[in-house]
Amino acid sequence: MKTLKYIFSIGLLLLVFASCTDDDRSLGYLDDVVAPADVTAILNLSKDNSGLVTITPNATNAVSYIVNYGDGTEELAAINQGESTEHIYAEGTYTITIEAIGISGLKTETTQQLVVSFRAPENLVITAEIDASNPFKLNVSATADFAASFLVFFDTSIIDEEPTPLMLDGTVSFEYPAVGDYTIRVVALSGGSETAEITQVITISSPTDFPIDFEFIDTGALLGFDGGVITVEDNPQVDENNNSATVAKIVKNAGQVWGGSQIKMSAPIDFSAKKLVTMDVWSPRAGGKLLFKVEDPADPQNIFFESEVTLVGNSDWEKVTFDLSAIDTAQAYQNIVLIFDLGTEGAGGPDWTFYVDNIKQAAPLTGESATPITFETPYTLRSFDGGDISIVTNPDQDPNNGNTSSTAAKLVKNAGETWGGSVISVAQPFSFVNSTTVTAKVWSPREGLTLTLKFEDDTPFPDTIASAEIVAATTVANQWEELSFDFTGIDTNIDFTSIVLIMDNGTAGDGTDNYTIYVDDISTRSFLNFEPQQALRSFDGGDISIITNPDQDPNNGNTSSMVAKLVKNAGETWGGSVISVAQPFSFVNSTTVTAKVWSPREGLTLTLKFEDDTPFPDTIASAEIPVATTLANQWEELTFDFTGIDTNIEFTSLVLIMDNGTAGDGSDNYTIYVDDIDIN
Repeated sequence: MKTLKYIFSIGLLLLVFASCTDDDRSLGYLDDVVAPADVTAILNLSKDNSGLVTITPNATNAVSYIVNYGDGTEELAAINQGESTEHIYAEGTYTITIEAIGISGLKTETTQQLVVSFRAPENLVITAEIDASNPFKLNVSATADFAASFLVFFDTSIIDEEPTPLMLDGTVSFEYPAVGDYTIRVVALSGGSETAEITQVITISSPTDFPIDFEFIDTGALLGFDGGVITVEDNPQVDENNNSATVAKIVKNAGQVWGGSQIKMSAPIDFSAKKLVTMDVWSPRAGGKLLFKVEDPADPQNIFFESEVTLVGNSDWEKVTFDLSAIDTAQAYQNIVLIFDLGTEGAGGPDWTFYVDNIKQAAPLTGESATPITFETPYTLRSFDGGDISIVTNPDQDPNNGNTSSTAAKLVKNAGETWGGSVISVAQPFSFVNSTTVTAKVWSPREGLTLTLKFEDDTPFPDTIASAEIVAATTVANQWEELSFDFTGIDTNIDFTSIVLIMDNGTAGDGTDNYTIYVDDISTRSFLNFEPQQALRSFDGGDISIITNPDQDPNNGNTSSMVAKLVKNAGETWGGSVISVAQPFSFVNSTTVTAKVWSPREGLTLTLKFEDDTPFPDTIASAEIPVATTLANQWEELTFDFTGIDTNIEFTSLVLIMDNGTAGDGSDNYTIYVDDIDIN
């Protein structure tokens, strides 16, 4: 339209020229043309407090205009008759100059006053939400009529707090240092001096409970005493042993020999089932000790329980396990106390600086796998070079003495080679998928007896592949205790099917009671891999069976020989299958479930839920977690988040439903394969 108006003006001028006779070509007729008159402008101020003003000039006999905005802007606006120009002003009073230009070039100039006054924002509403992944992080957004932007004050108790700018349709975040009630203030800004504001009280809460990973923890729950100092710091050594971003740093300074640190839990700890505590520890030197203690804050001097371990140390992460199986569960324990080298006064500095992380409560791990080895069922046993192994009745079955199993392995070291020992072999390889820490209950006739463990594959000697040899020493005599063996770095690609045990390696035995020990409950954590058959059933159109892996290509994500085949036939839209195990699924260390799935199409959903063994209709079930496949015709690993699952319920069945809500037809389009279901 602007172009047409400009062409019309030029055309009119040419028409005047064309209509002149030769005598008129002196252009004398232009003497009768007058300058533009009645110059005005319509000034339209936007109502959104943006300061945007639309200027539309008008005049008699004008064909174009030059507009000076009057706010110091050097660039002038040149527009034709009927056009407008836009400009953004701050709040204030301005004199706009408008120069109207006629067809002959004659000009007329006028000025017009502009008052820009912004309206105060109205209907201010703020949205303040705790971040789903961080209980200390607050996300704030806001809306208001006539607002140009916002300012957010996250803690009004801070004097001269620097506000955080918040744009329209934007979100700003802040991470609070500790739990508590905080008052936030949001100010809505107009384009000028007018504002509106609102306050809101925000409660930041983060219960201190297991597992403690120090990523998000109430620092008010951490206390150092008598020379001990505990803080949350960046992980000094992020590696495969501990890839956490933040950990607890504990320094033992000069003070009392019992100087240490305390973590106050939000509620008393339940030790009814989970009587083990594991944690990652970084120690600067070898041979140090760490005391783990729980106590009743109301009477810590009399109500407590403690366990101590010896650390490998040497400035590296290691996983340690504290056995609290003898704890009095009738008492209330809410404080955790950590003391390094009890009995020795600290001196601060690098030699007295430690780190801890991933403090977890655990129970003896169970599952349908090669481990734990309980010796309640027979295994392939053999001995060599003076060693001897047999399955016998547990000689010390006192429930107060650490092991109530009915049978155990008896190991004797007779005269022979100094490396004489025994071997336990299993049909399925040991699994180190979720942990490389091996635990074993040992009854020894003396303190300081050493037990060496190593793993071997089934390749005949001399080509047998063996793991490193890990040594642990007993600390008590004539009673059961649990020893831990750290196999960090073990090659998980090797199928280890035998575990070798050597008592006092390097010393010849004599076959006496002094060289006779008992071993029980050797445990590594494994997963359901469908190589042994599970209890399977289906319902309402579902079908499940164990078959040979149809896609065993090592480049396609799963080399297992056997997998579960699931088919959804015509039936109910919720038709599916159930996998049941003899021992309850364990969520001690994680509530994340992974499963390898082969699907014929992208977007197929697999729903998982856990159920106990209570008969219908009283069956207790977990939440149903659906996850969609992202690949077709190849294996991929899906992750199911069961955060919040009730770990006090003994879930013994896993329910799988394909495309819940849609009826299947039994075709390839409703046939999937599942493998390696793991809680990790």
